[in-house]
Amino acid sequence: MSIFDDILFESEEALLQRFYKFKAGPSLPTTSITEIAKHFMLRKEQLICALGFNPDARLLIELLPILGFATFNELDQERNNIFIFDIYKKLPLDNVEKIYERIQSTQDMLNVMQYLLTKRLEKVESEIESTVNSMIIEKYKSEMRAIYGMGIASMEFTEDRLNKKDSGFRALLNEVTMIVENKLIPVGEIFFRDAILPQEKQKLLNKGLIPKELVQLRANEDGIKPEEKKILMDYLRLNKE
Repeated sequence: MSIFDDILFESEEALLQRFYKFKAGPSLPTTSITEIAKHFMLRKEQLICALGFNPDARLLIELLPILGFATFNELDQERNNIFIFDIYKKLPLDNVEKIYERIQSTQDMLNVMQYLLTKRLEKVESEIESTVNSMIIEKYKSEMRAIYGMGIASMEFTEDRLNKKDSGFRALLNEVTMIVENKLIPVGEIFFRDAILPQEKQKLLNKGLIPKELVQLRANEDGIKPEEKKILMDYLRLNKE
């Protein structure tokens, strides 16, 4: 494990032991948070997020003056800004994925993360739209797999993603398949939604995730898009018993 991972997962007692040596005193000058981070071979932003997303750190008021924060709210604000606005630079992908792993069983942190996720993904998607950077796209895909695979995505978050009219990013990620494979929403319910693109349904069919009976039922519905109708009928023709 890296130093980032250690700090992110450490217990209250271990954190206190790690940081106590930086406590200022009559004969000890104050050490800046940047200097403390360098001591651990981390960026300041990594240290703030490792501590900020560690639920056990919330029990240590003694840490605040050592790090230069007056309150946990102040630390949270700094943590949130880094998490939302940094796109795989000062807080790399492996750190982000470890944060998801750390908070997946902590309800309070999961609740906070729902707000942060929406803002962060808006920023990531805006960056992709403006740069079309292939490295960012691949990291974005990996992050989204972690969000769904580790149970970070709430039902509200998932529904919001499915209801987006501009679903280009959803299609890029093959996000509907992620949602189905992680059993967030029943596949039959998703398959009958008009908001799901025909190409997205094609991917579900290609992976064998849709029972043939449901394909037949959907194909018999009135008013479905011609493109979807063709996909469904082609599938049924190729999968005759």
